[in-house]
Amino acid sequence: MRSKNLIIMIVAFIVEVLITYFIASFFSVRFIEVMFFAGIAFAGGTFYFSSSGGTMSRLFASQASGLTGIIQKREQFTYQIGPIFITSLIFFLIGLVFLLLLIWGIIPPEQA
Repeated sequence: MRSKNLIIMIVAFIVEVLITYFIASFFSVRFIEVMFFAGIAFAGGTFYFSSSGGTMSRLFASQASGLTGIIQKREQFTYQIGPIFITSLIFFLIGLVFLLLLIWGIIPPEQA
């Protein structure tokens, strides 16, 4: 793994942790209780913005093709797996482990 990708992954992980911490402190819950759901949001958002664009992108490409007569190669779905998505996926999997440990009772509920 290149050092550039490693730095990007570390920075993305720190940003995800900070955002999750602020969400957890805003709702007054533990960090690990929010981690799974924040991981889903981060991974889903990263996947959406890294992919070929979806329905709206195809609509605009079709409109441009209809107006100009030039057929664009945007019909196939493409996705770029980058370091930010890998980091979001790792954050999601760590959150999943903590959520399962909370559900199974291995990590006790928070005492008031």
